Amino acid sequence: MIEDDQRLAGMVVTYLASNGYEVVHASTGKAGLELLRREAFALVLLDLMLPDADGLELCRRIRAFEPPLASIPIVMLTAKGDPFDRVVGLELGADDYLPKPFEPRELLARLRAVLRRPQLGSATARAGLQFGRLEIDPSARTVRVDGQERPLTAYQFDLLLALAERAGRVLSREQLIEAVKGETLEPFDRSIDVHIGRLRAAIEDDPKQPHRIITIRGAGYVFAKVQDA
Repeated sequence: MIEDDQRLAGMVVTYLASNGYEVVHASTGKAGLELLRREAFALVLLDLMLPDADGLELCRRIRAFEPPLASIPIVMLTAKGDPFDRVVGLELGADDYLPKPFEPRELLARLRAVLRRPQLGSATARAGLQFGRLEIDPSARTVRVDGQERPLTAYQFDLLLALAERAGRVLSREQLIEAVKGETLEPFDRSIDVHIGRLRAAIEDDPKQPHRIITIRGAGYVFAKVQDA
């Protein structure tokens, strides 16, 4: 947890510890990045406003790390209510967004949803998927186009997998949220659209004219079953 509010951090550490989670707290962006480089973590709770760094810039720097650290799930915490900041956070690679003040139970539910996703080496690993030049490997959690790996956040990978495993079916935003998170939560409005935009930037030849993830106006999105060879 990278958070300069000591009182909030103490509350979160205590509450999550009572629910079986170990939280390591850093009060500055610099200290948080040093911890991430030294130790292995399952998830980052990142405050948007820090005394020595901008949380959005920190999110961008984490996503620029070498794999697998670059794909660590990031949940942003902020007192700001401006939807612009939320959108920018997601565009920079955050997996979820929780405005302050928040209920500890909601934070716990969101963390559980993220941490519930399959990990590398899982015994329940699924077979790889191929659509023309696009390859998805669920067990390694990698995506390649023309043999070149395309970096995705954990949330974006799960969103792509949910679409690809239901190729040819139109999925609403609500269905995608449920498929990825495993439970019905209330993310801020249109967050799926932001993640879809990031996915298109990673896997489409021309994100402005997508042929893999198609928008069905008024209904949702469909992953093309047949794609260019």
